[in-house]
Amino acid sequence: MKKHTLLLFKNRRPGECVFLEEYRRQGGYTALVKALKQMDPAAVRDVVKASGLRGRGGAGFPTGVKWSFFPSEQPGQKYLVCNGDEMEPGTYKDRQLLEADPHQLVEGMILAAYAMQIPTGFIFIRYAYRQAMHNLERAIAEASQAGLLGQNILGSGFSFDLHVHGSAGRYILGEETALLNGLEGKRANPRSKPPFPAVRGLFGKPTTVNNVETLANIPHIILGGADWFASLAYTEKGAGTKLYGLSGHLERTECHELPIGITLGDLITEYGGGVWKGRTFKACLPGGASTPFLTAEHLAVPLDYEALEQVGSRLGTGGVTVFDDHTCMVAATLNLNRFFARESCGWCTPCRDGLPMVSWLLEKIEQGQGTLDDLDMLRGQVRNINGRSFCALAMGAMGPVESLLRLFEEELVDHIRRGRCPLAN
Repeated sequence: MKKHTLLLFKNRRPGECVFLEEYRRQGGYTALVKALKQMDPAAVRDVVKASGLRGRGGAGFPTGVKWSFFPSEQPGQKYLVCNGDEMEPGTYKDRQLLEADPHQLVEGMILAAYAMQIPTGFIFIRYAYRQAMHNLERAIAEASQAGLLGQNILGSGFSFDLHVHGSAGRYILGEETALLNGLEGKRANPRSKPPFPAVRGLFGKPTTVNNVETLANIPHIILGGADWFASLAYTEKGAGTKLYGLSGHLERTECHELPIGITLGDLITEYGGGVWKGRTFKACLPGGASTPFLTAEHLAVPLDYEALEQVGSRLGTGGVTVFDDHTCMVAATLNLNRFFARESCGWCTPCRDGLPMVSWLLEKIEQGQGTLDDLDMLRGQVRNINGRSFCALAMGAMGPVESLLRLFEEELVDHIRRGRCPLAN
């Protein structure tokens, strides 16, 4: 296998956290000095855009393009918000970053703020990530004391204040406009768009929201350049590395930093140690709980944005959950849908009423009480929910359901004809 470069995990040590002195010994804040001394804000934006970096929080939108929408030259208050509200089942990569190397995010946020001329930033972090929150608060205090945060950073004339905000802990808070409402102390319902946050965001001011992993990449792009960053991927259209969090029925379940475009099969075999207990691979979620299933026919597919979209799935957060051949896919999908139904904010009908309906149908089938008409009703729910909900929560919930109907129809029919789960003990 081609040798790969570690960026985000290069300082990670088991059970330890890298703080300011060690971070600087490893080259930390060199990118900030380079940007403030040698680059104007537009040059920083241009490098990030040329690098091909795409958002690592799930949507995969090009980061430099998102920054180009921001009114950087507009005077007055503006905000940069880091989305650290990581709550999707099977996704835990941001926690690994924050607990191991918090200064990497702090430097990335200062660079992003400089690029867009933003004076204030918030890190919105999941309430349960207490160690990560503690590490971030210490890193911010160290950076402030060293003149890397606050007024007139390193004598450049640029000022930036950074704050940590503990989330109340709901899945919907990962949606950027619900997050902004939560940060304002309001109920975390998503907002209607347009206007987009770049126009009217936090407290009505222009705001950009980026994910932890996305922002942690910025110092490396500034130091190494756009072409170097893009070259790290295994695929032509990919760029950089990605954190892949392994979970499920594998011999080893860890988080690895690997090039964009590693194949699903290599990830499972080389880094997950293969399917556990000598069993056979049946399916996986390639990018968190809201991504459509893949099966054994997809093991050669590169894990990048385009390749996964071509086979009907998504890279999402890179949280790869594997299911062995003893798994009932109806029960697995029911478990996922129950989570999404419980986490719905209840704002729109397709999500509030549609997701419980899907759970009811799946539960009927799993318990052996379903009919073939229920399959048609499930297909109808997928059609009615996709594209009709207020935000992406319900559409994400339909990813596993749609792929269950597409890839495992025989297993659904088997439940109905036997009048029981064929895989039940």
